This record gives sequence, structure tokens and C-alpha cells, in this order.
Amino acid sequence: MKPFVSNNIQSVLHRGIDSVDMLSSVLLLLLLISGSQADYYGFVYSSSTKDLQAGGFPTVARYLYSFSTCAEVDAQVCGNSCSFSEIILNRIQEISGEWCQKERLVSSVNNGSQLSQSGFSGGNWTDNRNGVVSFRVQMQDEKGIRSDTGRPNTSPLTTVLPVLRVPSNCQRNFSLLAFDPDGDEIRCRDAQNASECDVCTPAPVLHLSPSCALTFSPTSSSNEGSYAVQLMMEDVAVQTITLTQANSGTSQRNAGDVLNKIPVQFVFKVDPVAPSCSEGVYLPRFLPPTPDNGAKLSTSVNQILEISVRAEATQSEITDLLFSGPHNVIRSESGPGAFTLRWTPSDFEGGLSHPICFVVRANFSSSVFTSDLRCVVVTVGNDSAAAAATTGPPSSTPAPSVSIATARPPTTSTTSISTSANQTTPDPGPYYVIALNAKISAAASLINDKETLAQLIKEELISYGLPPTISVRILSSGSLEVTAAR
Repeated sequence: MKPFVSNNIQSVLHRGIDSVDMLSSVLLLLLLISGSQADYYGFVYSSSTKDLQAGGFPTVARYLYSFSTCAEVDAQVCGNSCSFSEIILNRIQEISGEWCQKERLVSSVNNGSQLSQSGFSGGNWTDNRNGVVSFRVQMQDEKGIRSDTGRPNTSPLTTVLPVLRVPSNCQRNFSLLAFDPDGDEIRCRDAQNASECDVCTPAPVLHLSPSCALTFSPTSSSNEGSYAVQLMMEDVAVQTITLTQANSGTSQRNAGDVLNKIPVQFVFKVDPVAPSCSEGVYLPRFLPPTPDNGAKLSTSVNQILEISVRAEATQSEITDLLFSGPHNVIRSESGPGAFTLRWTPSDFEGGLSHPICFVVRANFSSSVFTSDLRCVVVTVGNDSAAAAATTGPPSSTPAPSVSIATARPPTTSTTSISTSANQTTPDPGPYYVIALNAKISAAASLINDKETLAQLIKEELISYGLPPTISVRILSSGSLEVTAAR
């Protein structure tokens, strides 16, 4: 691991009331302890706005950081003292010995802010073949209230895994998620000036199209290794619009004008050759009911959304589902190549759209192979009574197997609950728990992931007829406490 280069805030340009908040966030962003080390794996930024409420338009900025470990993310963002600062970092996923991705959410109220630009630079990318050492990013936010939508402009929404990989002998195409809630056109380009990148050399093994598609063609084994990818995603007006600021000032944007610019940075890894490039042999192939790339799903606050992912690889062993999305998405596995991403949005996440991307990973001997990249957009309504849109069954914390003794007047029965695809829904209640005997088998830590496990068990109990008001708590002794409001 390389010693980290001292950080400094670069080219922070700002004007307008919202820029002060952005600048304060940036200044908090890379405060390092002298001598700390880090391997940077990428960054993604986006900003979304909800419907008008008292006081203005609630806005959520999302910062995605990727480093080689979660401890390094903490060291970068809050000097290894996140628990003692005002910064809250939510872990999305960590692949031990490889990378960790965390998010920081910053909420504010927008009444029609002016254009703001901000950026920061820092230390070392992970070792890469295109000679990029220090990282640098720049964001441009256009937040005036649009004449066509009556609300502030929203940036493009996307996410990406910290690492995308491909065998050196296989043609692969990756379509990055590019979604704009305002209906603007989205274009991608390589970062290209001193404010957007320190060393701006694109990965020579990749071709990027304006539509945000990445193409990799078979290459020599001498080109195997990791590459730093530094892109800019922009939303472009498709018609003339007027932007109004809180001070009643206005500006005009014509068709073709760029509104927002967001950085999308990650690592692209070219692996040794695969015995076959046919999907479904060594490289995992997605199967139904896995949603199509770019699918648009919907759910509501406090409603469970399930995304079923199925894949096969006849000559390699499927070992994991890697994803990037909201931090409270729970991953489970119900069999070889059978995964579920389960998410229950909170009020904070209501009224917004959220990107989720994933790949399936397989191993053969010492080789690692991944599927193509699949991404969906989930729009969360504020009506918690609305039915959630689901796309299939159970999540990489294997779901618990629970056996519950229940009573239903006038007779007593025992219902066995599991998370297999062929679940049987019990007869309608009213049910109440008189005894609970649970055996949990999961990759999650009972010490560090109590809340995740408790939520998973609660959702399972509710799906079998228990009231949503139940409270599930894992005690320090390892016992499970289930209570319900009277």
C-alpha cells in the first residue's frame, strides 16, 4: 500500500447560498491524520430534490466513497473519528481484502439556489496501468427552479461498483446507469481538465460513448491489470428553460446547455484470460426473473421491495452478489446462484429515485469472473399504504430459518417458516406469538450486525401475518426479544 499524499482542497469555486453548505461539506471531506495510508477506488456524487414542503424543497446530496477498506474510508472522510464527528457514513458493502464502499447523505432545503461548483483532491489511487496517482473530483450543481417542472433541477442519478472486471480475451460491454428525473438528456465523457482530474489519462483499454456505454475489446495479456476510470456525467437541457433563484433572479438555459456535472470514478480490472467467453459457462449469466438493465421499479415508504437475482455458470462456482445502492439494502442467498436484494425505504428516502447496480461473482480455481453489470432505478412514493413493486424472492446475509409456534383461536397450530422460494402463506390471522424458537445461519456478525439481523427477522415474521407494529431485538446474551404494541 502506498503512503497517502497530503490532501488539499482544489479549485473550489462557489457563488450562491447553496455553495456555502457544499463548501463546508468538502472542507470536512478529506481531513487526514499525518502518515495515514489509503488505496482509492472511486467516487460518485448525486443530488436529488423532493416535492415542495413547508419551507422549501428538501434536497439530499449523496457522496459515495470507495477505498480498499472501510477503515480507510473513515480515515479519509472524518480522520478516523466518525463516531466523534457530525459525519455519518453508512456502509454499503465491503469485500474483504479488496474494497469497501460507503455513503454520506447530506440534507438541506432548496428555495432556488444558484449554480455552485466545488471540488477536492487527495491521495493515491490504487495501483493502475494508466499512471493516475492523486485523485481529484469536481461537481457542478444547477439548482434553480425550472420553468418546465416547477421544482429545482436534479442531477443525473447513477451508481457503480468500485471495481468492474473482465478477462483480457473477452469482448464485454458495460452500460452505466444514467437516469435523470427531470427528463434531460444525459451524456458521459472522460474527465479532461485540471479541475476534474489530476492526471487525466483515460483507460486505453476502454472506449466510452456519449450514451455512457463502456466497450472493452480483447487485448494482449501485457495489458492485464487495473485502470483508473475518471468520467463526468452531465445532464443536458433538451429545450429552452428558465431557472429562477430565491432572490428572484433568473437565467436561461437553451437546448444543448449543460446543467449539472457529476464525477463517476471507479477501477476497471483486466484479468487473465478465461477458458471461454460464453456467458453461463465460466462467466455468470443472468436468468429470469432478474430485472433487465435500466428497469424502473417503484415502491413506497415502509414497504418491502424484493429484487430477485438469478444466475448460472456451468463450469465455475457462483459465490457472491456484489451491489451498490442504498446502505440499508439487505442481500441474501437462497441457493446456488439465487440471491435477493431486499429494501424497506424510510421516510427520509421517500419522494426520491434511487439507483441500484449489481454483478454476480464466480470462482474457478484461482480465477474470478463476474457477470455483466445490471442496474435498476427504484422510485419511492411517500404513501406508505401503497403496494410495493417486487421482482421476486430472498438476500448475502443468508436469511434466517425461523420456526414459530403460533396460536389461532379456537385451535393451536405450529407454522414452520423458511425463506425458500416455495413459501406457503399461512391462513389469515389474527396470529399472536406464544413461543419463538429461532435458528439463525448468516454471514453477518451477531455482534456488529444485530440491527440488520433483527430487521430481517422482523420482515420475515410480518410476511407471515404478524402485525407490523412488532418490535424485534437481539439481546446481548444472544436471545431474541419480540414484542408487540397493545
